[in-house]
Amino acid sequence: MANTTMANMNTNSNSKEESKKMDEREAIPLLTPYKMGNFNLSHRIVLAPLSRSRSYNFIPQPHAALYYSQRTTKGGFLIGEASGVSDTAQGYPNTPGIWTREQLEAWKPIVSAVHEKGGIFFCQLRHAGRVSNYEYQPDGKAPISSTDKRLRKDIANNKATADKYPPPRRVRADEIPKLVNDFVIAAKNAMESGF
Repeated sequence: MANTTMANMNTNSNSKEESKKMDEREAIPLLTPYKMGNFNLSHRIVLAPLSRSRSYNFIPQPHAALYYSQRTTKGGFLIGEASGVSDTAQGYPNTPGIWTREQLEAWKPIVSAVHEKGGIFFCQLRHAGRVSNYEYQPDGKAPISSTDKRLRKDIANNKATADKYPPPRRVRADEIPKLVNDFVIAAKNAMESGF
């Protein structure tokens, strides 16, 4: 019995020494808290935006709540996949938008699932510009961009493209306020969705 008591005392002593050594070690910066504006992050690991291509008809789907909540930690920071700001903003299949009431409502349970686990969730707003084609544009028109020069290389693999990216139409100066307003509306929708 005495040997058992001595062994326990040695184990407790060793545990205290190991704990003291761990406390004295330098903290891993990636795992330390960080204040980002009004947000208190519990660590510095961020879920970067990924194009998941699972938002059919540009509407976020319910399964995204599971996807994002599985990657959430209390005080963790997530950036949602690029969400189009208007019907001219799309450039990829099955990517989400945030310009309609239906899209806004579809985002709500997804954002809520992240917040329920204590996560901080931002919406990435985007306009694909010339990285689009007729298929994703209203009435099959040319995509709009700051230039009329066609994209010559595929952005995914840097190889030459045939007709994947047609020549875009250069935006006129009088159209710029509408494009800016598309981002304003999308930002308001994102906030209303809970982002």
